[in-house]
Amino acid sequence: MGLYDSIDAGSQIDSYRIEAPVARSGMATIFRAVDLRDNRIVALKIPHPDMEADPVLFDRFQREAGIGEKLCHPKVMRVFGGEERSRVYMVMEWCEGRLLRQILAEGPIPHDRAIRIAIGVLEALEYIHANGVVHRDLKPENIMVDAEDNIKLIDFGIASDSAARRLTYANFTAALGTPDYISPEQVKGKRGDGRSDIYSMGVILYEMLSGKLPFSGPSPLAAMNDRLLNHPTPPRVADPSISPQLQEILYRALERDPKNRYAKAQEFAWDLAHQDQVGTEDRPELRNWQKRKAQLPRKILYYSALALIPVVILLLMMLVAHHR
Repeated sequence: MGLYDSIDAGSQIDSYRIEAPVARSGMATIFRAVDLRDNRIVALKIPHPDMEADPVLFDRFQREAGIGEKLCHPKVMRVFGGEERSRVYMVMEWCEGRLLRQILAEGPIPHDRAIRIAIGVLEALEYIHANGVVHRDLKPENIMVDAEDNIKLIDFGIASDSAARRLTYANFTAALGTPDYISPEQVKGKRGDGRSDIYSMGVILYEMLSGKLPFSGPSPLAAMNDRLLNHPTPPRVADPSISPQLQEILYRALERDPKNRYAKAQEFAWDLAHQDQVGTEDRPELRNWQKRKAQLPRKILYYSALALIPVVILLLMMLVAHHR
């Protein structure tokens, strides 16, 4: 049994008393804990032994902590630093509420609520982008929503920071987000910028409104390929109650070419808040969206394989570490 496998309710790490585990991933476990100095509830993210022993994954964990510690916004989960610790872990703000994924599991979200949540996320994105950070893995699992629909943006595990040194595949950084929400440029293996997060938010808003995804496929590779070759199902086809103005906003967020997308999150949010001032276009994709390209050209296979390299590297590293 490893050191962190023995952590349970009542354990104490420095000034923090563990209450219960709340989430577990391949690399770390998150615990609800109490800061005994002021009785504040916090979340502790404690890496698994294999991760702590691997210099590449350990570097990634430290980068995530460093990005989190420099951000301070009511719609972004805080990460607290500046104290001596006896072991490696992250101290994070405890966020009440439910993951947006849990809310989506109940079906499409009323339009006014979906827009309210989207504007909140876009405000968080505007802040992190202004501070040189790109989330790169925006998805419903990384958005916390409380009872009043206030949001918290969480999990900066593969975020990029313009102020930090740039990692390469030699020492691993994942340019790839989650297949259903990844931007076309990330599918091509590119680093992406704030417009990549805007694309992902467009996919999330589409899903909140219609209960469906704009692109799909029988496999993650096919889903990523679909957004490179085809137009999304028009939002008003997926849900006729979506207004022409809201449909236009979604199209602007889901432009395949980043230069045609909203340049900033605040522009996306402004249109959502002022839909009566949004003009609509006679878009070709409204007429020819049913003409689907099903073949997977060699170039697309190349881009998709390139984007999956970091995931394969990470899996191999974890496998090797497990058998040491």
